[in-house]
Amino acid sequence: MKKIVIIALLFLCLFSMNYAQQNIGQNIIKKDKTELTKNKNMENTDMKTVYDFLKQCKTYYLATIENDQPRVRPFGTIDLFENKLYIQTGKVKNVSKQIAKNPKIEICAFNGNSWIRIQAKAINDDRIQAKQHMLDNYPELQQMYKADDNNTQVLYLEDVTATFCSFDKEPKVIKF
Repeated sequence: MKKIVIIALLFLCLFSMNYAQQNIGQNIIKKDKTELTKNKNMENTDMKTVYDFLKQCKTYYLATIENDQPRVRPFGTIDLFENKLYIQTGKVKNVSKQIAKNPKIEICAFNGNSWIRIQAKAINDDRIQAKQHMLDNYPELQQMYKADDNNTQVLYLEDVTATFCSFDKEPKVIKF
């Protein structure tokens, strides 16, 4: 039953993204580089909205590509650090190797009423401070990971396009 729900959710995300692209002119909040510089508060609000939604969902699904095959797996870590949105994994995992080859990722999450689909590039941040911040916010990970080990990996999301969807509202697209 869980597999059917996950497949249905992924289908809904794909459908909603196509719908959003067809109605792109009405619903996208446009931001160019100069606007981002002028309006950091708006960026923070958009990023915080995405962060809050993913935290509420607790589990999201991260998609990568391996050769020509999509790979999707559940994730649960999301962190705000130095005005960037971060995820966490282990360097020994296939997901880390896939991101190293192709940093373009997608994330999909569902809260029971609405869903989000995120397109982004995942950029490695090897700094101890970034790793420690993630581990401080997820103490249960400290049994498996340490900020100074050779396995802990944190990645921040760049060039983010997040589409919020539901069955009863127009999609809302934000970029940061």
